[in-house]
Amino acid sequence: MITSLTLVAALGPATIASIAVFVAVTAGAWFAISRVSGDDKPTAESRLDALRSGRTSGGNNEESEKNRKKGEALAAALEKATSPLEKTVSGNEKEMSDLREKLVNAGFRRETAPVVFKGIQFILAGTGLFLGGAVGLISDGFTQGMLMKLAGGVVVGFGLPTVILGHLAKRRREKIFLGLPDALDLMVVCVEAGLGMDQALRKVAEEMMKSHKDIGEEFGIANQQLQFGRTRSEVLQALGFRSGVDDLKQLASILIQADKFGSSVANALRVQSDSMRVKRRQIAEEKAAKTAVKMIFPLVLFIFPGIFVVLVGPAGINMYRNMLSK
Repeated sequence: MITSLTLVAALGPATIASIAVFVAVTAGAWFAISRVSGDDKPTAESRLDALRSGRTSGGNNEESEKNRKKGEALAAALEKATSPLEKTVSGNEKEMSDLREKLVNAGFRRETAPVVFKGIQFILAGTGLFLGGAVGLISDGFTQGMLMKLAGGVVVGFGLPTVILGHLAKRRREKIFLGLPDALDLMVVCVEAGLGMDQALRKVAEEMMKSHKDIGEEFGIANQQLQFGRTRSEVLQALGFRSGVDDLKQLASILIQADKFGSSVANALRVQSDSMRVKRRQIAEEKAAKTAVKMIFPLVLFIFPGIFVVLVGPAGINMYRNMLSK
C-alpha cells in the first residue's frame, strides 16, 4: 500500500491523467476495431449450421412479427391523430400526388401516408414554434431576436420531415440499384430454366427477401398484382414507379417491349444486368477517385498540425530558450 502511494506521488497528477486518457482511448479503439472486424459475430459456418437446423428462424420470425405489429400500431395511432387534417391537406392534387410518389419511393405505401406526413409536419412546426419562442423569450425577451427564433423554429420543424423523407427515399433507391443486377441474374436463370415471367418474378421475390429485402418486396407486390388480374405491362410500369430507380423503369420498358414483340426475355435481362454491373463499377471507381480529394480536409485540419507540432516544436522551444538566455 505504501509502495503504491509512493508511486502515485512520484508520478504526479499530470502523468496519471495522461495514462488514464491513453488507456481509455486504447480501450475505445480496441472495442471499435472488434466491432468493425466482426469478431463478435458468429462465423459463417455456425450461421449456416443454424440456418440448416432452423434454430434462428423462429426467433427472427417472432422478432420481425413484433416489429411489424409495433409499426402497424404506430401507423394506426398516427392515422387516427391526423385524420382531422385529411380534408385540409388534400386540396392540392398535384402536390399530394408528388408527395405520394416520394413516400412510395421511400417505402410508405399506405393510402393515408400523405395525410400522416402532413400531420407530422404540422406537429413538428408547432413544436418548433414553441421551442423557438421559449428560447427567444429566455435569451432575448420581446425583441426582434425572439421573432427570428420563432421563424427559425417553424422552418426547421416544417422542413425536417421533408429532409428525412428525401434521405430515406435516396437510401432505398441506392439499395435497389445495388441489388438489382443480382435479381436480374437470378431472373435470367429462372427464365432459361423454363419458368414464365410470372413464376420467375415469384421465385426472385422469394429469394431476394434473404439478401435484398427491398427488391424482394417490390417483386412480391408485382407478383400479387399479377395474381389479382392486372396486365403485365401495368404491373411492370407500377414496379418502376414505386421504386423510383431509373434503371428499373428502363428494365420495365424493355420487358414490356420484349413481351409485345415476342423477343427473348433472357437476352434482354442479361444485357440489362451487364449494363447495370458496368454502371455500378463505374460509380465505385468514381468514388475511389474522389477519395484523394476528400482526404485533403482531414489531413490539413487534423494530421498536418500534429506533424507540424512534433517536427517543429522542439526546434521552436530551443530557439525560445536561446533567445531568453541572450
